[in-house]
Amino acid sequence: MTKPRTFFEKVWSDHVIADLGDDTYLLQIDRLFLHEMSGSVAIEALEQSGRKPANPKQVYTVIDHVIASRPGRGPDEARPGAGDSAVEMIRATRRQSHTYGFTFFDSNDPRQGIVHVVSPEQAIALPGLSLVCGDSHTCTVGGIGALAWGIGSTECEHVLATQALPQLKPKTMRVNFEGKLPPGVHAKDMVLALIGKIGANAGIGYAVEFAGEAVRSLPVEGRLTLCNMAIEFSAKYGFVPPDDVTYAYLKGREFAPKGEDWDRAVAYWRTLPTEPGAVFDNEITIDCAEITPQVTWGTSPQHVISVEGRVPDPAETTDAGTRSLVERALGYVGLTPGTSIGDVPIDVAYIGSCTNARISDLRVAATVLKGRKVSPNVLAICVPGSSVVKAEAEAEGLDKVFRDAGFEWHESGCAMCGSGGADRLGGRRVISTTNRNFEGRQGPQTRTHLASPATVAASAIAGRIADARRITG
Repeated sequence: MTKPRTFFEKVWSDHVIADLGDDTYLLQIDRLFLHEMSGSVAIEALEQSGRKPANPKQVYTVIDHVIASRPGRGPDEARPGAGDSAVEMIRATRRQSHTYGFTFFDSNDPRQGIVHVVSPEQAIALPGLSLVCGDSHTCTVGGIGALAWGIGSTECEHVLATQALPQLKPKTMRVNFEGKLPPGVHAKDMVLALIGKIGANAGIGYAVEFAGEAVRSLPVEGRLTLCNMAIEFSAKYGFVPPDDVTYAYLKGREFAPKGEDWDRAVAYWRTLPTEPGAVFDNEITIDCAEITPQVTWGTSPQHVISVEGRVPDPAETTDAGTRSLVERALGYVGLTPGTSIGDVPIDVAYIGSCTNARISDLRVAATVLKGRKVSPNVLAICVPGSSVVKAEAEAEGLDKVFRDAGFEWHESGCAMCGSGGADRLGGRRVISTTNRNFEGRQGPQTRTHLASPATVAASAIAGRIADARRITG
């Protein structure tokens, strides 16, 4: 009798070219996505070695990391503080893409956007495919059932030249989100609650499948949010096996299979989900009835509490090492133990990034903002995840809701997720839909609180960290 297999085992085995020994395998890579920051470096290194890309049709390039997001930006305009090298990265990526015939999403292309938004949005990432990119959040596109992970520039060069990559086979983990989500609780709250429970290192060495009733009920964009933050608990891969929700999302998109090819693809995709009785190396179950809107208080995604909670006291931590880290985090963010997180004032509300800047995220935020005004003490910024998202939001009038409330409405890009916020966010307290709250992540001495779009929108209105459920009812 054949042993039941997991989704991961099926897709991994479908891509094995050779067993290299010691649990290391040479894998076929189906898609390589490059952005201008790490991608241009990899292509230049390949050129300097005297080689050319093995299969340009496999390669997709985008301008997203260093491009400015200000309204009306120029095609070569880098974000403030990025320097002349950023402009050269943009121009080099453009030149390289045209030279080798890569599928290129230029800064003024109507399909341009953050790489991890563009790849599923355009159906470049598909169920059962392997996809890599020089960015740690490539695991995002596991939300449509791809096997996707982030790699370094040297590995990007290797994939350009060979269409293959050696990989150590990980263990498997399944995270079951059981039950129904309470009203006002979103995918971001689910994954933050998970990280708060298991810790930021719990995923080391694992490929993680998200499962359970609550995951099945999520739209694809919510699944992308879950998988985006798999790397934030140190898992290299995160994914949701494909189902009818996935197929409905992908059908008709630009790079999706068409006609008979679509029918054949769906027939294959239906064979991929984990089989009953398949065994995982680790299983975790989360009761969704216990999840409330979440917000981080410190400098790690595991520093998270309910939006109704209080800042923890390091004195209550028995482990000396952990206590020291908590003390350092509280010192950096400038919070006092026991403070109600709902009493913490904010300087900036930021909606953007590959985690939560898709059209569904903007709709949720707009529902909170409609007919309301941002606190006069708050700088509020929205950066759509792609130009497609921006255009769709404008067609629905969401941009007007944001503008009328007092938000800035930007062009798409990575913008202020990373150090790109240094010029405006440095030293300020930000509540953000991004994925990282490390020291200095959004600028020097910037204190970032991670939350869902609903919580960020509610906080913008209140002028402090706030529960959207108390505003919308």
